This record gives sequence, structure tokens and C-alpha cells, in this order.
Amino acid sequence: MINMIWFLMIVVGVIVGGITGNIEAVTKAAVDSANSAVELSLGLIGVMTLWLGVMKIAEESGLVSALARALKPIMIRLFPEVPAEHPAMGAMVLNIAANVLGLGNAATPLGLKAMEELQKLNYKKDTATNAMCTFLAINTSSVQLIPTTTIAMMYAAGSTDPTVIIGPTMIATTLSTVAGVVAAKTFEKMPMFRA
Repeated sequence: MINMIWFLMIVVGVIVGGITGNIEAVTKAAVDSANSAVELSLGLIGVMTLWLGVMKIAEESGLVSALARALKPIMIRLFPEVPAEHPAMGAMVLNIAANVLGLGNAATPLGLKAMEELQKLNYKKDTATNAMCTFLAINTSSVQLIPTTTIAMMYAAGSTDPTVIIGPTMIATTLSTVAGVVAAKTFEKMPMFRA
């Protein structure tokens, strides 16, 4: 669907450029944007490699596992309907720990595995459970200590202090996670959302 939207925007831009006599400006903008995209991508490679390496070291050193152990008591309270030793709980804890450390690539398969395991606990297969909704809210808002992608993009764009985003990101993602959990827990208590 998104491909169709982009295609339509390009076609409309070319048609309007042709009708208004600005086809050279459309062509110039397309070439300039392509050059900017390549420069940004090349700038991201080095910084992303550095941060992903640091995060891989954190993963290999056991920092992710330690964070997962620290999160487990909170997770048991947030997901009372999921047994503490169920594979879903383990996948959710590891997913959230990976997201907190900015390991988005490692978090994605764990999130998918968590949803798969939560679906096994679901007695009504065509309706999301409270645990699924709460996990989705947490996963979407995702508290982050180190926003590696944003730091890399700021560096590639020429920022003199790309790490300045760490504090505001921690505050914003913490508040969004709290809001997401409160919303999920509030809705699950409403009669109209009960299965």
C-alpha cells in the first residue's frame, strides 16, 4: 500500500511539474534528493556500526540478561495472566531488555516470538488478549536508554553533539511507556473491551 502511495505522489509530481512548466525543477529535486539520501546512508554506516558493536558487546557480556532479570518482577505484575515460567514471559522480558538497550534488530524476533507464545495462551484466537495489548503498548513505546539510530542520524546530518538526544529520549520514552501501560490497563477493565 505504501508503495502505491509513493508511486502516486511521484506520478502526480511529474504531471504537475509538466503542466506548470517546472519539469526541470522536479528533475533537479529528484537528483538532489537521491544524492542527499546516499550521503546520509554512508554517514550512518560508521556510526551504526560503532553503536551496534557496543550493543553486541553488552549482549555478549550478559548485560541484556541482567536487565532481563531485573525486569522480571515488574513483568509478573504487568502480566498476571501469563505464567512466570512460560516461554512468552521469557520472550517478552528479553524483547523489552533489547529495546531498552537500543538493540532493535535483536528485539524484533523476540517480540514476534512473544506474540506467538501469547497466542498459544489465547482461548479466543481471533481476539487479542489483555497481555497481548499491554505488551504491544510497551513494545511500541519502548523505553530506550541509548537511541542508537537517532544518534547515528544526527551524526550523519552533521550534529556537533549527537548524544544530546539521550536525556530527552529517556524522558519521552518512559512517559510514553507509562501512558501506554495505563491506557491498556484502563481499557482492559472496561466492560465493552472484555472478551
